[in-house]
Amino acid sequence: MDYVKLGSSDINVSNICLGSMTWGKQNNQTDADQQIDYALAQGVNFIDTAEMYAVPPTPDTYGTTEAIIGDWIARHQNQRKDLTIATKIAGTGLPWVRNGGPITGEAVIQAVDQSLKRLQTDYIDLYQLHWPNRTSPHFGKQWPGQIRFTDVDPQHERNQMLEILHALDDCVKMGKIRHVGLSDETTWGITTYLELSKTHGLPKMVSIQNEFNLLSLKDWPYLIEQCVHQNVAYLPWSPLASGVLSGKYANGARPEGSRWSISNPRGLHRDTPQTHQAVECYVNIAKQANLTPAQLALAWCKQVDGVTSTIIGATSKQQLIEDIAAFDVVLDQETLDIIGQTIRQFPATF
Repeated sequence: MDYVKLGSSDINVSNICLGSMTWGKQNNQTDADQQIDYALAQGVNFIDTAEMYAVPPTPDTYGTTEAIIGDWIARHQNQRKDLTIATKIAGTGLPWVRNGGPITGEAVIQAVDQSLKRLQTDYIDLYQLHWPNRTSPHFGKQWPGQIRFTDVDPQHERNQMLEILHALDDCVKMGKIRHVGLSDETTWGITTYLELSKTHGLPKMVSIQNEFNLLSLKDWPYLIEQCVHQNVAYLPWSPLASGVLSGKYANGARPEGSRWSISNPRGLHRDTPQTHQAVECYVNIAKQANLTPAQLALAWCKQVDGVTSTIIGATSKQQLIEDIAAFDVVLDQETLDIIGQTIRQFPATF
C-alpha cells in the first residue's frame, strides 16, 4: 500500500480511500464490517462518508452510513487513531436535510455535531462541503448552455464562503474537526476558498473530491493542475462511473441489487449510447491486459499525475478484493497508449 500526504495537511493517507455510500441501502452492518476489516488488513487507512448517505438519498436512509461506521468505531476504539475518517455536509436540494437549505455557518455547526454523534467519535479528520451552494458544472451539467455563470453574484458567493470558513474555524478550534475540504467544486471555488483562508487566517481547504474516470475527464487538466500547484489533494470519486466501467450494464443489463437497478432512471445521466460504446472498448482492452474491466479503470485512474487517493466503493467483499488488487497493477505503455486512443475517440460520453 502506498501512502501520500493529504494535501497541505499533516495526515498520511493510503492511495485507496474506502467509499461507503452503499452502506445502509445495498449493504448492512455485517457487510460494512467485513469491508472495513478487509480494507484495513490491506493497509487502507482512509474512509469516506457523508451525512446524506446511503445512496440513493432518502429521508429513511439519511445518516445511516455514518451510523454504521460509528457502530464499527464503537467496537474498535483502539483503531480509531489509525484511521482518517472523512465526511461531508449536504447542501441545497434535500428537503429532509435542514429543509433543503444552503450550507451556512449555522448549518456547519449543527451538521458537525450530528455527524460526530452518529460516527461515535470525538473528532472528524476531514470535513468536506458536499457541493457548492451555487449551481456547479457537475452531475451532467457541464455542457454549454446549462449554467449561466454571468447570472451568479460572486460577492454573494464569497460572503457565504467566508461565513462557512468561520464556522469551520470554530469547529477546528474546538477540536471537532482536524482539516477541511471540498467536493464537486470548480477551479474558481478552490481559488476563492484559498484566497479567503489566506486573507482572514482561516482553515485552508486541503482536498477536493470530484467525479473522475475514463468516461468523465472534465477536471483534466485545469482543475488537477490547480490542485497540484496549490497542494490540494485530488480525490477521484466514482472511478468506475457508478459501476458502468465494470461492464456489468452492457446490453441494457441491470443486475439485481446493483446501483442502476435501484436508481431513478431519470438520474442515470451516465447511461448514454456513447458510454456503452466506450465501455465495450475498455472491456476489450482489459481482456488483452489480463485484467477485469474494473481493475483496468482503477489502475488507469491511480496512475494519472496529480491523483492523490482514489475513492472506491463495493457492494460485496469480492468486489472489494478485486478493486484493491487493481492498485498493485502497473499498466504497460502499450496498454496506456491504447487507452489514450480510446479516450480521444470518446472524450466525453455523458
